[in-house]
Amino acid sequence: MATPPIADDLELLALLRAGDEDAFATLMDTYYASMLHVARGYVSTHEAAEDVVQDTFLGVIRGIDSFEGRSTIKTWMFRILVNRAQTRGEREGRVRPFSSIDDGSGATVDPDRFRKSGRWAGFWSTAPSRTELPEASALAAEFGTRLSVAIESLPTTQRAVLELRDVHGVGSQEVCELLDLTEANQRVLLHRARAKVRSLLESYMAAG
Repeated sequence: MATPPIADDLELLALLRAGDEDAFATLMDTYYASMLHVARGYVSTHEAAEDVVQDTFLGVIRGIDSFEGRSTIKTWMFRILVNRAQTRGEREGRVRPFSSIDDGSGATVDPDRFRKSGRWAGFWSTAPSRTELPEASALAAEFGTRLSVAIESLPTTQRAVLELRDVHGVGSQEVCELLDLTEANQRVLLHRARAKVRSLLESYMAAG
């Protein structure tokens, strides 16, 4: 599920500072959806979240020359996003930190179904069987679509944590800082999100 880096951070920084439109477009294509999901947790409407994301990208353009590189560009960009989303939410009188949101779901699966160590710790230990069929390439494309739909169906908090951790590879500590979560809360949200996605995918595979 992890998305490869756009480019080496130093290379990306140089391209952005040089005004490279392709680099900026790639940045938007890669992170827009995830940024929208995070912003939506702070503001009242989808349209407001879109405004926050657009304002964030403007902030990236305006601030790229002063970026000091103390974090990755990705983390710096999400920090701008959260700050702007919180400000917008305060104007709406709606700010609710992710840590205060209870999605009302205790759905989970047996922890033994996730890898416990190594590079893929926390990921599912066994993939759905249909991906092993001869039609694997076609199924992989369909499976990817179903995966996106499953992620989109998650509650806001779970979706934000899952996308940041598993899609964009943001570390747990960074996610906690960005979303104002405790480490324990972040782990619970991530586990529930992974479990729900797994359950939805298994239902789809079983139906086939």
